[in-house]
Amino acid sequence: MKYVEYAAFNKPEGCFICDAVKSEDPDEKFVLHRDEKTVIIMNIYPYNTGHILIAPVRHVANLEDLSLDEIKSMGVILQKSILLLKKVLKPDGFNVGLNLGRVAGAGLEDHLHFHVVPRWNGDTNFMPIIANTKVIPEAIRETFLKLKKGEEGIFNVEP
Repeated sequence: MKYVEYAAFNKPEGCFICDAVKSEDPDEKFVLHRDEKTVIIMNIYPYNTGHILIAPVRHVANLEDLSLDEIKSMGVILQKSILLLKKVLKPDGFNVGLNLGRVAGAGLEDHLHFHVVPRWNGDTNFMPIIANTKVIPEAIRETFLKLKKGEEGIFNVEP
């Protein structure tokens, strides 16, 4: 409901990804990892527990505008993020994707980002159908803290 009310009455200004990158308190913005090319943040309006976003640090909208180094960095971080989510949350699978352009579902179309959504057998239920409500079984802050604790060493090792 928080998202529905926000989206209905507010047009976001600026870029929440750039805000997270520049934040003096990355934990407040749910930044799991940041290096010179790539940032990982928790989706604060998740589709499922552990839903993360992987984005270039540079504010860029189009896949074709990424440098080769940015593409490589995002690929490595995507790989390591999936390893982290497997280690900590033990999902049965993942949805990984990009929404390029508003018509494709991009809520933030000016800053390219991958969605990584952990999935478990039986994680969908009747609530979205009958109540237009998504049930997330764990608070985002709790998931964030688990992932921060579990990431030790994962992003510092070559793939």
